[in-house]
Amino acid sequence: MDAGLEAQIDQWRGYVRRHRAIAASDVDEMEDHLRGQVDDLRATGLDDDEAFLVAVRRMGALDAVSREFAREHSERLWKQLVLVPGADDAGDGPRWRELAVVLGFAVGAGVAVRLGLTLLPEDVLARFVTFLVLPFLGGYLGWKRRIGVRTVLAVVAPAVVLALVLALYPFAAGGSTEVIAALHAPVVLWGLLGVVYVGGRWRSHPGRMDFVRFTGELAVYVALLALGGGVLVGLTAATVSLAGGDLETVMGEWIMPFAVPGAVVVAAWLVEAKQAVVENIAPVLTRVFTPLTIVMLVGLAVVLLGAGDLADVERELLILLDAILVLVLCLLLYSISARDPLAPPGVSDRLQLVLVGVALVVDAVALTAMASRIAEFGASPNKVVALGLNLLLLVHLVRAGWLGLGFVRGRRPFDDASRWQTTYLPVYAVWAAGVVLVLPPVVGFV
Repeated sequence: MDAGLEAQIDQWRGYVRRHRAIAASDVDEMEDHLRGQVDDLRATGLDDDEAFLVAVRRMGALDAVSREFAREHSERLWKQLVLVPGADDAGDGPRWRELAVVLGFAVGAGVAVRLGLTLLPEDVLARFVTFLVLPFLGGYLGWKRRIGVRTVLAVVAPAVVLALVLALYPFAAGGSTEVIAALHAPVVLWGLLGVVYVGGRWRSHPGRMDFVRFTGELAVYVALLALGGGVLVGLTAATVSLAGGDLETVMGEWIMPFAVPGAVVVAAWLVEAKQAVVENIAPVLTRVFTPLTIVMLVGLAVVLLGAGDLADVERELLILLDAILVLVLCLLLYSISARDPLAPPGVSDRLQLVLVGVALVVDAVALTAMASRIAEFGASPNKVVALGLNLLLLVHLVRAGWLGLGFVRGRRPFDDASRWQTTYLPVYAVWAAGVVLVLPPVVGFV
């Protein structure tokens, strides 16, 4: 299909999935139906735009959603074709059943973490803490999307293999490979969670972009819950302290083990139920933090370039640079996922292009520093992993910058830049799996 038509379908899909009256598990089926309608109409001689607009109009079950979409995008032909008189939605009513399921999974995650704190040694717990939380988050998303047995097996089987590897590998206590494996296992699990989120359709570009959007929105809601919960707990602890009591033990052994994992599951429910709210927040967040991040990266680049011999740059600084580059990538992904794919290039797109350019400079300096340290002091598991991650980021950012430049100059559709992001994302999960499974035995589990 034409790239412009794909962008319109992506926008339609995003709008439909944000509508509370339509279950997320039904969106893929509805998109297939829409595409079939478009193909049939194109076969009759209509062009892409005409076929798309008529197909949306024929989606009888979506009349109310289409009317809302037309009101929000009144500058398009949607208004003439689908803005017809009709009653507004009556609302969903109470959703007690879903709330009960969410609370059940949240409490289950808290119980799992509490048992882990009681039964597992500290080093083992560090390796398995994500295994105690993400299955419950995946359980809620799987229940929400009514995933089939094949999808469950496709996710559970590699997760079990990963857990056995972390449990059976003879890691040196506190060694580099143990820490590296503990840091990369959550990346693999998050990739598997993405398979659950898209209902097993992991090859779907719109589905993967939905998961990117979900990840960003989840981070927003977790941060909001953490801030609100922190204020509430702080006020409670202060009140108890003034009354002569002490909540420190209860806080560490009971409140936090249940509150933190529970907040993740509840945040996922809020994302699913209140997506339109974050949809309004996302553009604001990206417009605020993109220029601030550019300033920060420019400052880092100046500091690094003025540091003299890059081989003398502290290892901790290089690790921090990797973390910052990953955050920059997350900001870029979230910005792209929150953008209207049909809107023309604007100031925010040019700022993102600048962000990618400055990030490439920082990444190139970091790569040079790492190569210099390896040449002077020899290789180590940490250096090899850091070097590999920076090479992955370099490829990702170079291609993203090239496609972004083409879009800003009007030579490429936005869909090209968007598809590159979701196409490349699985590479990180495969890389993380390789780091966990292959690196430790190769270097002797040091």
